[in-house]
Amino acid sequence: MDLEKKHILGIIAAVLTAVGAIIFLRDNNIFYFVLGLSGVLAVLPFVLSIALESRTEKENNEMFLEFSRDLAEAVKAGTPISRSIMNVRNKYYGTLTPYIQKLANQITLGIPVKDALSTFASDVNSSTVTRAINLISEAEKAGGKIEDILDSVSKSVAEIEKLKKERRSAISSLVVQGYIIFFIFIVIMLVLQFKILPMATEFGGMSGGDMSEMGAAGLSSGNKISVEEMSRPFLYLLLAQGFFAGLIIGKLAEGRIKPGLKHSFIMMIVAYLVTTGVKAFM
Repeated sequence: MDLEKKHILGIIAAVLTAVGAIIFLRDNNIFYFVLGLSGVLAVLPFVLSIALESRTEKENNEMFLEFSRDLAEAVKAGTPISRSIMNVRNKYYGTLTPYIQKLANQITLGIPVKDALSTFASDVNSSTVTRAINLISEAEKAGGKIEDILDSVSKSVAEIEKLKKERRSAISSLVVQGYIIFFIFIVIMLVLQFKILPMATEFGGMSGGDMSEMGAAGLSSGNKISVEEMSRPFLYLLLAQGFFAGLIIGKLAEGRIKPGLKHSFIMMIVAYLVTTGVKAFM
């Protein structure tokens, strides 16, 4: 992913927030909470870019279906594929429009259709579009019935998009369940951290918020560990749970790991901010 202006601004805002927290809030209870907010500012632009990229790819695939259908109809009417592409250059295809216009411009300049289509597939950067363009290019090169190939391509793309929509619909309930289970897990960890551990400290008769180190045979009188140190692994556990749960949700919903990064980001940030926020404001 290339660094854009919004990414750089997010990083700068995160650094300024973190420096401000270190200077002015070092000994304050909300220090870690504000530090978490700086992490949000740094990562949020990248997550938004990933989400926007997934949305754009989805729209490109849907618009390519319309584009391939228009080409198939034009070629069936006896128009060569190069002329058909030039005829639809001014039609609106959403986010795919600039790529189609570039494709038509290349053909106008005399670039072979196969090379222009290859550039088109590279620019769109979609596996569905790439497979379809490879079929069209080979059919155009072989000189076969290009109209039949275009018709088959449009049907194939339509079937792929239909299957993707059915999968998203079937998986949506599992995605919601994944978030619900994670939020319940957060509540359990908070109860353990702020209720069970202090009660265990009082039950053990220990003063100063210290707990004896737990040995293999139970409680021993070894090195003392504070409740805060005992509860810190809970936060690490929540972050690890959120990261991997998000990747799994993305894999189930989109069929790829990369879209799951936005779910991982949401879960990890919620876990961190809730944990540090409850600790700071309780």
